[in-house]
Amino acid sequence: MKLNIGSVVRANAGRDKGSFFVVTSIDKDFCTIVNGKSRKLDKPKRKNLKHICPTNSMIEIKDITDKKLRTLLKEFSQAE
Repeated sequence: MKLNIGSVVRANAGRDKGSFFVVTSIDKDFCTIVNGKSRKLDKPKRKNLKHICPTNSMIEIKDITDKKLRTLLKEFSQAE
């Protein structure tokens, strides 16, 4: 599956394993992810692309706040 900015992903490795995040930027082998709680929009986490698993969902991150992002990602955790 193709990874885009705004894609909802699940972390497969690290201390945040199993958590859902949103991609904010993509480099060659890395991306930056946020979840609005431990990783806020102003301080994203740099993550290796091998350590994330994309879902089929997208979130528009253009004018989103940390609170709204937490609310949207909570739905993914509850559906688990």
